[in-house]
Amino acid sequence: MAGIDPFIFLLSIFVMAIFVGYYVVWSVTPALHTPLMSVTNAVSSVIIVGALTAVGVEVINDGAVVSKWLGFGAVVLASVNIFGGFLVTQRMLAMYKKKEK
Repeated sequence: MAGIDPFIFLLSIFVMAIFVGYYVVWSVTPALHTPLMSVTNAVSSVIIVGALTAVGVEVINDGAVVSKWLGFGAVVLASVNIFGGFLVTQRMLAMYKKKEK
């Protein structure tokens, strides 16, 4: 009896994570948006640490070159996420400040 192909198993987990993430994000109330953005920024900083590790891999074989490029792409995308998250957080917090006359 053959087992499930690992690619299909991991793909199904990825698809389920997409659905769960979609429903979790769209059910968040606006009051919780700013704290959740801060947590997202923290997660992205962890992603950058892992991506920098991938970029720092010595080129031993062809797979290491792919790892370097994927790591570089992850650094770029996570950086955009972090800076965008801080901008959105600042804008959300500015909405709660008292307006000066």
